[in-house]
Parts: sequence; C-alpha cells; structure tokens
Amino acid sequence: MSTEAWGSDQHPVIARVLAARGVVDPESARLSLRSLLAPASLGGLGQAVELLVRALDENWRIRIVGDFDCDGATGTAVAVRGLRLLGARQVEFDVPHRMRHGYGLSAELVAEWPAPHPELIVTVDNGISSHAGVDAARARGMRVLVTDHHLPGETLPAADAIVNPNLPGDGFPSKSLAGVGVMFYLLLALRARLRDLGRYASGEEPDLSCLLDLVALGTVADLVSLDRNNRILVAAGLARMRRGQLCPGLAALVEVSGRQCARLTASDLGFALGPRINAAGRLEDMRLGIRCLLSDEPDEAREAALQLNAINAERRERQQAMLDEAEAALEGCDERLLRGEVGVTLFSQGWHAGVIGLVASKMKDRLHRPVIAFAPADEDGEGSLLRGSARSIEGFHIRDALAAVQARHPGLIGRFGGHAMAAGLSLERDALQAFSAAFDEIACAALSEEALRAEILSDGELAASEISRDLAEALIAAGPFGQGFPEPCFDGEFEVSEWRVVAERHLKLSLRHPGGSMPVSAIHFGGWQGNPPPGRVHLVYQLALDDYRDRHGVQLMVRECWPA
Repeated sequence: MSTEAWGSDQHPVIARVLAARGVVDPESARLSLRSLLAPASLGGLGQAVELLVRALDENWRIRIVGDFDCDGATGTAVAVRGLRLLGARQVEFDVPHRMRHGYGLSAELVAEWPAPHPELIVTVDNGISSHAGVDAARARGMRVLVTDHHLPGETLPAADAIVNPNLPGDGFPSKSLAGVGVMFYLLLALRARLRDLGRYASGEEPDLSCLLDLVALGTVADLVSLDRNNRILVAAGLARMRRGQLCPGLAALVEVSGRQCARLTASDLGFALGPRINAAGRLEDMRLGIRCLLSDEPDEAREAALQLNAINAERRERQQAMLDEAEAALEGCDERLLRGEVGVTLFSQGWHAGVIGLVASKMKDRLHRPVIAFAPADEDGEGSLLRGSARSIEGFHIRDALAAVQARHPGLIGRFGGHAMAAGLSLERDALQAFSAAFDEIACAALSEEALRAEILSDGELAASEISRDLAEALIAAGPFGQGFPEPCFDGEFEVSEWRVVAERHLKLSLRHPGGSMPVSAIHFGGWQGNPPPGRVHLVYQLALDDYRDRHGVQLMVRECWPA
C-alpha cells in the first residue's frame, strides 16, 4: 500500500479495515522492500552461508530436497534458480513421493540416489524432524544444510547447518516465514557474503528480486500468518506479477486458471495458482510442479501447466467424493459432539492420503473443532500404516496436542510435525481407536465451550454508495490480505429481487440495498440448498471486481446467508 493512500482523501472504509488489523499509521502501512527485516538476526545463517560459499568455490554437486506442497515446490524452485544466479554450476533437485517416501528427507529417499552422490544436500520446507534421513546422508559422506520453518522436536537432526526461525532462542523477529521465505533469506545472506568477499567488484551482482513471484506464491499458499514482513514479501511479488515480471511457469498457470496477471491478488495465489501446484504433490509427483516453475521455455511451461490443471480437476472430483462421504459419516455428529467429543477423527479405507488435508480443513470449518482425517499410507490401501492430516481452530495448537498425546502414550504415534493450525502424522491402523480417544481427551481439556462457538467477524456495513468498483479496487490496493490479516468482510441486510441456480450448486442473486435504488449483483458459491432464498436476507460478504464478459462492474461474494 502506498503512503499516498494514507492522506486526507483516503476512503474511510479503508482506514477502518486497516485499523481493525493493527495498521494505524503510514509507517506500518508502508510495504516497501526497504522495510524488510534484515537477515542478520536469523540464526544459523553464518554457518549455512560459509558452507554454501565453499560449495560454490569447490563446485560441489548440490541437491535441493523439497516438500510435496506448494511451499516446498516454490522453495525448491527459488533454491535452484537462486543458487544458479549466485554461481552454482551443479544444482539439481529431488522431492519425496507422498505415498512411497512420506514427508521430508528420509533414509529411504537417500538410499535411492545412485552414485555419484551430491556433496551437499539442502532441504527446503523440511528437515527439522528428519533425523534418520540426515544420518543416512552423512553416513554416505554427504553434508546436509537444513532450511525449514516447522517447529522442532526435543532434539535437532545432526545436520552441518540449520536455518529455522522457530528454533528455541532464535532472534529473528518474524516467526511466520514460510519455507520459501527461509530459503529466500538464505540467498540474500549468501549474496551479501559474496559481495563482502569482492565477488561482484567487476560486475553487477545478481538481482534476487526476480524470485519474489515464487516467494509470494509459496507464502500465501502455505497459510502462514501474513505479518508485516510476510506482507512485504507478498506485496513485492504481486507487484512484479501484475507488471508481467513472472517466470514462464507461473505465467502459464495464471493463463490456465483464467486469471489476468494485471489483476492478480493474494486470493488468486491461494485459491487458483496454489491448488494447481499442490495437486501434483497430492495425486501425482511434485517434480512436475517444480519443473513447471523452473521452466524458462513458455511452450514447455504451458504444457506443464495444462497437466497440472488436469490433475487439479481430478483432485477436485476426489475431494468432493471424499467430502460427501465425510458428510454422510457425520450425519449423527451433533449427537457425538453433545456427548463432549470435540477432537474429531475421521477415516475411510477408500480415501487418498494426498487429499485428506483438504477434507480435514472443510470439516474443521463445518464443525468448528479440530479435525484429523486419516487414509491408508500406501497406494493399494492394504498396508498397516495410516497417514493423518490435522487442521485446528484458534486457541488449540495442533502440533502441541500431538506432542501431548505422544507424551501420555509413548509409541502410539509414528511420526508427526507441523504448526499451530496444521499438522501431519502417521500411526498404525490398529492404534487408531486408542489415538482417537487420546486426542479427544486432549481437545476436551484444552477447549472451552466459548472456544467451540464459531465467530463471524465483520468490518461493518457498507452504505449503498460504497458498494462500488472504486472501493473494491481500493481494497485490493490496501492488501495483500490472507492468513492472520483477513480479507475485508462486510455484512448487511438486502432484498432479494431475483435469483437463479448456477452449475447445480451455486446461487446467483440480484439484490437491493435498503439505501439504494440500483440492483446489486451477488454470487453465493455452494449456496443452493434445494430451497429458494428468503425475500430478505442478512449477508456476510466480500466486495469483488466483476470482469466476467467485460462487465467492468462489482459484485458481492457471499460468505454467509440467513433470513433477515
């Protein structure tokens, strides 16, 4: 957001929205890269940078080991592109397969690598819990540099260097860096060290800002909190993308998702581009997603983007089928919850381990309770191991809850890790019932009745004259919005003039504001429940641009609807 927008002509709605999110003065509103936190206070950078300087000087083979989600994919692409910019001549990547290897740098993944082995492994968005994988790599003579942002366990892996803002005692002020953000900071520090060593005395130093499009996508897609530092990174990346300064792979993904570069928002990154990258890791192989992001040939990038688009369509179909099954399984859920079961676990033999995180997220939203969805860990579903994906609500730290279960019942969980709001785990199939009871016990003790009541937060009502394209565009300019810095949401009563069902599930509405004479267009995705909407409704909505078929208008994106 430019500081000019903070002047006396600033729209009062914008001031209200920003103030509600803690932005109350021009300085906190400024999202210039000059205000980015310096790398110096990020622990472990010194040792990591010296390791990389030696790798560059001695032309080591470097293998980046990423993760099979969008943060891991973008972080891997940033690592490969960035290290090549800074002089590395032998950089390649690998990423575990979700079903064969599980999460992170594992001993099984290391064992698959043929000779000659890399001299240096650099993990991105994983590694802080990869004790066995790090040990296996070092036993084969490889050095390991771990870059991660996940919370560590009681002990750290025996890596040659570790960079993670969430290590105990780390002084970096922002604990919300995504994995791709940690890697970007490492590259900034490496460039600074090479500058100090005089490597750029006779020429221009590499411009790492060309990586910010990938940093923005990975940060938004990983749902880390958009604190001021992350908002600076995302705003800078979006600005480049809107100017058309984005890598061919992202440009192709924008095209196949039906978006326009000039109008991209953080919401587009989270709901259009991110899922298409994530789909590769969920159902296929994330190497496809990373190759798309690394491609410098537009035709090659577009072919990869089309494949990702098709995989994402398959993912949506599987997700809907799994959600329908979960909804059916929860038909009697209200009775269960009335009996006090607040830590919800779900399992189906036919579910796919790559999609259970989405099921857990949807069920968490519906129930406003922490939810863990399980599926067989192997592709044929016949093995004894289950993989679980957990999603939580405010006030319940899901990774700490899993640690508490493990402390009370040693050996019940195989492996686990994650954040406050999301985590992953594995356990034996015959341990599921015992785990479900233990998890529910932890949740019941931690969550009060008040915490289990969902709240809908609104930025207030809009006058009829404020429902305009100018305000919609001003709200976009005031972003980026996302996790921890929520999208502006308004509420109010409207009369329903006309309505129709779109694509069998959605409601298209024509509304009338009590204070206006012109009709207001609205869309309620998933809003068709089989009955006509009432004549007067109370809506919670977001203000959005409507450029469908060159309308150049504005519409309400309905989030909640009930009779007025």
